[in-house]
Amino acid sequence: MTAIRSVSVLGSTGSIGTQTIDLLAAEPGRYRVVALAAGRNAALLAAQAKQLGAEVAVLADPAGYAELRAALAGTGIRAECGPEAVAAAGALGADWTMAAITGAAGLASTLAAIRRGGVVALANKEALVCAGEVMLAAVRAHGATLLPVDSEHNAIFQSMADGNRGGIEKIVLTASGGPFRTASREEMARATPEAALRHPVWSMGAKISIDSATMMNKALEVIEAARLFALPSERIEVLVHPQSVVHGLVHYSDGSVLAQLGSPDMRVPIAHTLAWPGRIATHAPRLDLAAVGRLEFSAPDAERFPALRLAREALAAGGGASAIMSAANEVAVEAFLGRRIGFLDIAAVVEQVMQEMGAPPAETLEAVVALDEAARDCALRCAAARQAA
Repeated sequence: MTAIRSVSVLGSTGSIGTQTIDLLAAEPGRYRVVALAAGRNAALLAAQAKQLGAEVAVLADPAGYAELRAALAGTGIRAECGPEAVAAAGALGADWTMAAITGAAGLASTLAAIRRGGVVALANKEALVCAGEVMLAAVRAHGATLLPVDSEHNAIFQSMADGNRGGIEKIVLTASGGPFRTASREEMARATPEAALRHPVWSMGAKISIDSATMMNKALEVIEAARLFALPSERIEVLVHPQSVVHGLVHYSDGSVLAQLGSPDMRVPIAHTLAWPGRIATHAPRLDLAAVGRLEFSAPDAERFPALRLAREALAAGGGASAIMSAANEVAVEAFLGRRIGFLDIAAVVEQVMQEMGAPPAETLEAVVALDEAARDCALRCAAARQAA
């Protein structure tokens, strides 16, 4: 009989979080929910906590605490609030923790979960992009296990299942190419937020949809892969694959290439990490290669999508360069969505901030947070200057 696994979900009301909740709900008796944490959506958080019988529900925004507490009254589920409570939720005694709070807001709780020494399913890119040195040092010190949730990194992880990492020549991350895969640079310069948000394959939130359109998501994934799999930048390639069927490939020294394929559904990698080293069933659509018909691959255009170059420059620079890149991108994306800068200005703002700030040290979480704030301020100035121009 399979032992009951205790789990916590940090970021339970977001896209990854809600899909994780659905998978947990489909396996009653297999998982015991310790903590659920969310940002502002008190109503959904309370409903999730009651559905799964969580021990504690934590809301980052204190403004929603009264609503959360009222919704959970009489259930026996503890209601807590504030960023410190979210970080504390990450430190609770769960066997498995989903780290899905995006941005710098998720760093403290992810680090707390790692320091607890259990299994951490990592859906927060910023953990390794911005605070890679800090997170990986904690993994080593506390014996934690990181399982990648991003579909591409999860594909690489699955393709390394035999553990023969010494025989790896390179890994390949695939990218859909986004809505502007075949657009000219002139067309991209005129792109509206509405056009950039129309992803041809995946259904995602606004920020990650824009990152897909600029290929900044793939740039961040290159950085994450370098740290997660301990590989240099030159052994990590990107291929544009519009069908989004092949999610990642591993090339071995004997000439073998192993790949993970599947329908573009995030429930697949989430379920893989949730049941690892076993498997659980999902309702994700089954891949029908005959129906797909053909699989296409091409090299990304470095001129139209400079984000990949910026990622490799950040890796080469070291220090806090990647944290600066990530923070500047968040601000630039917000400015574009607010129609204050153009689409091509996103990468231009990020590059300007990286050039101005360089690569200062980022050896502690406090240093990473300080760099994040400074980069955001710098990006706001750069975006404002472009708007004025």
